[in-house]
Amino acid sequence: MHGTHAASASGLLEGKTAMITGASSGIGAAAARLFAAEGAAVVLMARREKQLLAVAEEIESAGGRAVAVTGDVTAPHDVARAVEAAVDGFGGLDAAFNNAGWGARGTELHETDDEVYEQIMDVNVRGVWNCLRSQIRVMLERGEGGAIVNTSSTAGVFATGALAPYVAAKHAVLGLTRSAAAEYGDRGIRVNALVVGSTRTELMEEAYRGIPESEWTGGNRAIQRRLADPNEVAQAAAWLCSDRSSFVTGGAVPVDGGCTAV
Repeated sequence: MHGTHAASASGLLEGKTAMITGASSGIGAAAARLFAAEGAAVVLMARREKQLLAVAEEIESAGGRAVAVTGDVTAPHDVARAVEAAVDGFGGLDAAFNNAGWGARGTELHETDDEVYEQIMDVNVRGVWNCLRSQIRVMLERGEGGAIVNTSSTAGVFATGALAPYVAAKHAVLGLTRSAAAEYGDRGIRVNALVVGSTRTELMEEAYRGIPESEWTGGNRAIQRRLADPNEVAQAAAWLCSDRSSFVTGGAVPVDGGCTAV
């Protein structure tokens, strides 16, 4: 599949530097490979060093440019290190895909521990907050604008059955996206969110472990009756990070197989 990505690349992100969080697996790793194949120099961030380095090495072996920065999006200094790596290694930051997130199914709201609430809000909301602050600051200093994409979810639009804090967090991501788009649009920075449906990732498979796949495909609501492949989500992120989406900002772009249409 990776070879197909490279073979079909059109230079969508040629000459750009992009930062991708949650890049060690799933949607983030797919985006890392795709962005690099489309010509971007990529700075990859995730907590799991071994997996992250493997993705970066794969990209470089294919002729791409990648730097791996192990870190946690909930820690502002870790995010700042990744942004600095883009500036130091590639001269600046043109685009970012703030994809790191965490969620689960399980307990009802009144039975959910405070610690779970705090972790979900920390990773999904504070993580995007930390990224936006560092990324926008560098883009403003450079004065050439930029494009940022945040990963929200169908849980940012309606209650999906995920934990209540996750639904709240993904609604908050849309709020941060729209606020940032409104505040910085006149300085050439576009900010959009992906409303992602059920996707075949490690996190999804872990959340539904022990439940027959027929019960968690998301197909009961999605028009296309299947899970997304991580690369399908990455393709949407790549377009939003490219100049081809130059008049799109403040958007909540569905990549959900039609889930939010019905």
